Amino acid sequence: MSGHATPIRMTSHKSGPLTGQADVPGDKSISHRSLILGAMAVGETVITGLLEGEDVIDTARAMRAFGAEVTRDEAGTWHVHGVGVGGFAEPGNVIDCGNSGTGVRLIMGAMATCPITATFTGDASLNKRPMARVTDPLALFGAKAVGRSGGRLPMTIVGAADPVPVRYTVPVPSAQVKSAVLLAGLNAPGQTIVIEQEATRDHTERMLAGFGAEIVTQETDEGRVITLTGQPELRPQTIVVPRDPSSAAFPVCAAIITPGSDVLVPNIGLNPTRAGLFATLREMGADLSYENPREEGGEPVADLRARFSPDLKGIEVPPARAASMIDEYPVLSVVAAFAQGQTVMRGVKELRVKESDRIEAMAAGLRAGGVAVEDGPDWWIVTGLGHGNVPGGQTCASHLDHRIAMSFLIMGMATQEPVSVDDAGPIATSFPIFEALMADLGADIRRG
Repeated sequence: MSGHATPIRMTSHKSGPLTGQADVPGDKSISHRSLILGAMAVGETVITGLLEGEDVIDTARAMRAFGAEVTRDEAGTWHVHGVGVGGFAEPGNVIDCGNSGTGVRLIMGAMATCPITATFTGDASLNKRPMARVTDPLALFGAKAVGRSGGRLPMTIVGAADPVPVRYTVPVPSAQVKSAVLLAGLNAPGQTIVIEQEATRDHTERMLAGFGAEIVTQETDEGRVITLTGQPELRPQTIVVPRDPSSAAFPVCAAIITPGSDVLVPNIGLNPTRAGLFATLREMGADLSYENPREEGGEPVADLRARFSPDLKGIEVPPARAASMIDEYPVLSVVAAFAQGQTVMRGVKELRVKESDRIEAMAAGLRAGGVAVEDGPDWWIVTGLGHGNVPGGQTCASHLDHRIAMSFLIMGMATQEPVSVDDAGPIATSFPIFEALMADLGADIRRG
């Protein structure tokens, strides 16, 4: 479904009230990291709640290819017997990371300081995405990368036989780049230092500390300075993966724009580096509340209750919030269409190099559905029409991008006319139960 299968056309029709409980999948970011760090630990890591979407399954396969034993038992619990830091074996075949930019970039980091060579590829979408943002800092450790023009996959990484520690300032906010450098730093002697001028999601830092790495984060005049001491022996962990806030965004936003809706989304990770969308929705006037706040596995979680919110107002989203909600801007732009006034989104150039150019893809689809959109290199503005006034009726190109496909299917639940997506197959990469879950809540999404 990530670009290799027959396209799956879906059409979303105006829905009655969405009600009930939405049990969204496990957090994708934490799932990737659980498998990779489990493979770099010595002993057995046990993972429950792992997201079993195609992206994460591809990462599990990759860890097997590098020598870890990765199995799933009948109860759905995953077991990873790691090979230790620096213990990756050379894969016998090309590593196919499917649609996952997170997977390929983190795995490149993890193997870049091992004395092995690995070749990476992906689907048509992933093979268009730039990898130099990761391979450039990995070269500082001593790794070498050879790929297609523009630093694109397929690409071969020759790991550093004698890695050196690195001090690296991340040029643009990117948790993937930061994480790749930290994972590479695990097998380098001494201290690897990463400096972020804008904070990004910190799952890697939290999880490295949980596995026993010596890692310190300080806020300084330079920004956020993360210092990792290399060559630790990572201890295996028992990990309960919280549910994915990026997946929760879809039933939450659907409930907010669909009349009469009241949806509970339990056990959602509310890491402050990930929860920007929910703060933004509340500022727009959404009826969104947090219930039963608690902490699980070092991550803050809560149950989210989202209700229909007919009086949404457009706002200017603070640019500093972009890193904490970068994957949620597509569905936010859908909510903005049903608000009164303009929703302004700035500092979002990262959206231009995701699975697709997400600004262009969303702008084109929204315009085709009767919504005015202005956009520039790192900003866009959606002029909302208010509840009940969004025409719809368009067929949108998903561009092999799961979040584009899901966002437009959410839009169709509250437009005057149905909204179609040319290929919803890529949804399986991150949210394989999306179709069934939304149907259980009362959504009218049909194939064909």
